[in-house]
Amino acid sequence: MLVLHHGRGTDERDLLPLTDALDPARLLHVVSPRAPLQIGGWPGYHWYAVPRVGHPDPVTFDAAFRALGDLHDELWERTGISPERTVLGGFSMGAVMSYATALARERPSVAGILAFSGFVPQVSGWEPSFAEHASTHAFIAHGTRDPVIDVSFGHGARDLLLAGGLEVEYHESAVGHQIDPAYVVAASSWLGSTLDLEAQ
Repeated sequence: MLVLHHGRGTDERDLLPLTDALDPARLLHVVSPRAPLQIGGWPGYHWYAVPRVGHPDPVTFDAAFRALGDLHDELWERTGISPERTVLGGFSMGAVMSYATALARERPSVAGILAFSGFVPQVSGWEPSFAEHASTHAFIAHGTRDPVIDVSFGHGARDLLLAGGLEVEYHESAVGHQIDPAYVVAASSWLGSTLDLEAQ
């Protein structure tokens, strides 16, 4: 299963066009939830409020984290697909929520994290637990010209996960706050390897 979490100011349909490229053989059960917040003056939906890049608002972040955890649990129960056969992915704010739900101490270990242009959050009440998620692999991609979430956040996520003992595949290119098509090609290969799709 691949769960895709959209970025700030969009909705659950935003990342669905990627699925044909990520999973051309259509072997995956793909789910794309909608973020819970609508913020006055901003279009679309949001996972949490943003007082400062890298540091989500604790109250709205915690609410989204718990709601996503409940959704993931419900998906695993309803589909019979285990966390170990699931990749949590997303773009920007959606990548942040993928890191958060995949690496939290109380959450099950998933097969992988697919993170486009995001960061591992620093927020009161949440911290990553790498010892419990050593089997989780990560694919991280970030643009060196990103004016919204600087590429240093991608470097920081990569280095933090590597230091925690996780296997990380990292990509960057000279793009802004967007998904480079080259990332998608590499991510498709990574998904196939991480979920052993050729064996299906």
